Amino acid sequence: MPRIFSFLFLTLLAGVLAGCATGYSTTNFTGGYSDTQLAPDVFRVKFNGNGYVSQERAQDFALLRAADLTLANGFTRFAVVNESNQTLQESYTTPGTVDTYGSYNSNTGYYTATSFYNPGVTYNFLKPRTGMLIRCFHGEQENIYTFDAAFLENSIRAKYKLPPQNART
Repeated sequence: MPRIFSFLFLTLLAGVLAGCATGYSTTNFTGGYSDTQLAPDVFRVKFNGNGYVSQERAQDFALLRAADLTLANGFTRFAVVNESNQTLQESYTTPGTVDTYGSYNSNTGYYTATSFYNPGVTYNFLKPRTGMLIRCFHGEQENIYTFDAAFLENSIRAKYKLPPQNART
């Protein structure tokens, strides 16, 4: 019976945490983006996801941040100069438990007990990390692929049902 309660609790916990995927925001304890301006037209953008974010979502949110930075700084297009992706693996193991059931026999004067050991459960989490170096431009460039920042921003915001960015950051 204790295993059923453990299963129900873990199922409920998984359902609650499923809504905890890293959102599009600055870095906090659940992840998010950060950026550094390295030159007037060059930025380093990072996005760290938590254990409930796919690599695709992490890359999309890094691209969205790149598009937001491009537009916020008066540019229309950007190129990804360098990109890195990695996934950190972390795990958590719940503690094991021992349940002991006993009874006293008044006829014999003996106490009998049985113990059951329930080992802990290990949960593995994969946390995607994406970083990119971007260079911003005013218009299309020859011999280098550039993203249209406004188009990309609208596309990714629509994909994840994010509100439009009204005030540029």
